[in-house]
Amino acid sequence: MNPRSTILVTAVFIVMIGISQTVLAANTEHIRQLLAKKQCENCDLSGAGLAMADLSNANLRGANLAGANLSRANLSGADLSNANLSSAGLFGANLSGAKLTGAILVSTDLRDTYLVNAEMTGVNLNGANLQGALGIPLQIAKPEDFYGWGVAEAQKGNYQKAMDYFEQAIAIKPDYAAAYLARGVARYQLLDRQGAFADAQIAEKLFTNQKNSEGIQIAQAFMKELQTPQTAKLDPGKPNFMDFLGGIASLFLQFVGF
Repeated sequence: MNPRSTILVTAVFIVMIGISQTVLAANTEHIRQLLAKKQCENCDLSGAGLAMADLSNANLRGANLAGANLSRANLSGADLSNANLSSAGLFGANLSGAKLTGAILVSTDLRDTYLVNAEMTGVNLNGANLQGALGIPLQIAKPEDFYGWGVAEAQKGNYQKAMDYFEQAIAIKPDYAAAYLARGVARYQLLDRQGAFADAQIAEKLFTNQKNSEGIQIAQAFMKELQTPQTAKLDPGKPNFMDFLGGIASLFLQFVGF
């Protein structure tokens, strides 16, 4: 076996040991208690496999759920105050109305979670992945986060979801010119030329106030495109949401940081 293969096998072995130790870390009695009674305050559930579990209104205050698999679990109304959910998998989980005050969500997978009316005061979200999450409380994310998520959704062709993110960015930062312009692009792809033009006008005005010459140039080019009669029907499902900008596409991409 060559040295590179030896290193690879060793690395895989170490990772597998780490995974098995994590899985075995959970207290099996605590898991049974949780599933039977939905009462497990301060329990050790680290690494537990709870995917798709019905944990609605469960009491998990202060529980250790580090590394637990809670993908698509129903945690609506659950009390997770001060719980440790670091590196936990919550992909697609329902957290509507859940109490997460003081929870640790470091490196937690929160993709596609449902967070409507969730209480998230004082949560630690360092390195958490919130891509695609719905109902993200405005106080837990920066406008730039919402903007970035919006661009990512638009590039996948999810223009309505992209608009929702851009609107959240604007709600936090009303003078966010790039978010107005990006929302206008999404509206264009949804065949709302009037709304797109209105957003482009706002963006141009904000860029002018901010003395951002590059932004002004992009906004004006976008408005010019919108005033040009359509010669072909847009394909709303086209994933590249900036193709229509033609000659200024690369400039736009450079401006938004992609």
